[in-house]
Amino acid sequence: CGGYPLSIFFIVINEFCERFSYYGMRAVLVLYFKYFLRWDENFSTAIYHAFVALCYFTPILGALIADSWLGKFMTIASLSVVYTIGQAVMAVSSINDLTDHNRDGSPDSFQLHIGLSMLGLVLIALGTGGIKPCVSSFGGDQFEEHQEKQRTAFFSIFYISINAGSLISTIITPILRG
Repeated sequence: CGGYPLSIFFIVINEFCERFSYYGMRAVLVLYFKYFLRWDENFSTAIYHAFVALCYFTPILGALIADSWLGKFMTIASLSVVYTIGQAVMAVSSINDLTDHNRDGSPDSFQLHIGLSMLGLVLIALGTGGIKPCVSSFGGDQFEEHQEKQRTAFFSIFYISINAGSLISTIITPILRG
């Protein structure tokens, strides 16, 4: 594959998709809180920032898990599953019909939606933060000593994929919402 290990392509594509998913969800999260859960602006913003803070705290946990227990690959694989489940739980939490027993188009009770939303956000924070300290170094580990040029190019491509996923999702997700 052009002198690159095959696993590199999976790592770059996975990182693009993960960042697309994360930033896409974040782009509409406060709107979800305000207009679906009917929280006021201050509370919505506070929960949003608590979620973001948790996402920046959990890399410490991910590093500890990788370094002392599972290793980089199993940490990435396990917490990617946690992340995916978190995104699925967030999607399910936004389904009106879960609690719309009288079929008027609006949930009758928000407790289930709030509980699922908070569970989903915690799982997403664990997943995204947990894999963050592992992915780039795991990618670098795929190269042999004589592949210094490819390793350097990988890190450039890797960070481009992160920024491209973030940028594209931040633009596209609000458009798709409309």
